[in-house]
Amino acid sequence: MTDQPDLAFDVFARACPSRGTLEHVTGRWGGLTLGALREGELRFNELRRRVDGVSEKMLSQTLHALERDGLVHRAAQPTNPPRVDYRLTPLGAEVAERLLGLIELVEGRMDQVLAARAAYDARPPTGR
Repeated sequence: MTDQPDLAFDVFARACPSRGTLEHVTGRWGGLTLGALREGELRFNELRRRVDGVSEKMLSQTLHALERDGLVHRAAQPTNPPRVDYRLTPLGAEVAERLLGLIELVEGRMDQVLAARAAYDARPPTGR
């Protein structure tokens, strides 16, 4: 018996809906988009410039998925030309906060990662 309550969702179960949300959050563009929006509300093109390398199509798909999951709020302004702003929801801000902790950990340990890669790449192929 554990002190942990039974979880209603189990990401390790194939049919669990949390698995899709985890993919949206931890995928390359989802994680970077959430991290960028943690800095504040951004328009689409501002977000695209901040998330260097993302295509317009991928950013649009990513934003739709994050909005559907309740992590991002999309606000269309009735202006000419149309203006659309994106910001994190409270849930999105909580997820982004935890994600940024992981990002900071990885960035802070990149010297170790690069050294491990170099050591791995220096080994003969049969030793891998």
